[in-house]
Order: sequence, then structure tokens, then C-alpha cells
Amino acid sequence: MTQRQMNGHSERAGGLRKVILGVAASDSHAVANHLIAHALRSLGYDVLNLGTCTPISEFAEACEANPDVEAVIIGSLNGHVHEDLRDLPAAKAAGRIQCPVIVGGNLSVGSKKNASDLDRLRDLGVDHILSTADELPTVLHEIAVRRMSSEDLLVAAS
Repeated sequence: MTQRQMNGHSERAGGLRKVILGVAASDSHAVANHLIAHALRSLGYDVLNLGTCTPISEFAEACEANPDVEAVIIGSLNGHVHEDLRDLPAAKAAGRIQCPVIVGGNLSVGSKKNASDLDRLRDLGVDHILSTADELPTVLHEIAVRRMSSEDLLVAAS
């Protein structure tokens, strides 16, 4: 692994690693979305930013149009992410979203947070749940390592 890959940067054979970024359907908070897009681009990612108020159907369309995407990143600050992600299980089951889904932000309404909120997100098909945006480069790196390992296994098996 190169030093660049170890640092969480994102070059790979054939170009930059691509991620899809957006804010959950009922959420119009744009500042964090733009800051995250900027930070990912500064790390070398190709970021397809769908912006605010993005329904699952638009994330699915973006995944279908970009089959090389490595992750879908969904932010939510209004706390209604559970309702906004209600169509995620169907999109994943239909193969419209085949990459890992990462969610972060304020993930429930009210000041009290509990583990059941996170369990509900996992039940909807969320693969990674972030406590802070600072965790994102590490999670993306882990996804890349798993993907490279899977691709190596497929090559070895053929």
C-alpha cells in the first residue's frame, strides 16, 4: 500500500475514488454538506454532491449512473433520518444501491440519544454510522481496503 493510500487519500488505478454525497430528503442544511464535499475533494476524492433534500431514489439513480462509486454518504441534521431512509431497504434489495451507505449527523429528534436509534438505522440498511465527520476518511479507507481484498480474492479464484 502506498503512503498516499495509507493517509486516507484516494487514488486508484483508473483514477480517483468516487463517492456520492447528499443530505437526507427532509433536510435542507447545506453548510456541513459543502464542508464535507470540500474536505473529501482535498483528499483527492471525486465527489458527486447531490445537495440537500435528496430522496433515496436520487441516491439510487446516482449509483446506477456511477457503478464505480465506493460509498453513499448521507447527512442529516434535523433528526428525521429514519423516516428519510425508509426506502433504502427496497433500493438495496433491488440492487439500485450496491455500495456501502454511510450516515452521520444529528440522527434523532430530541436531546436524548440511545442505541436503539442506531439499531434502527442498521435495520434500514445503513452500513456505517458516524459520530463526527472526522471519522469519514477512516471509514472510507476501511471500505477501500475491504474492496481491494474482495477484488484480490475474485482474481485469485478465477
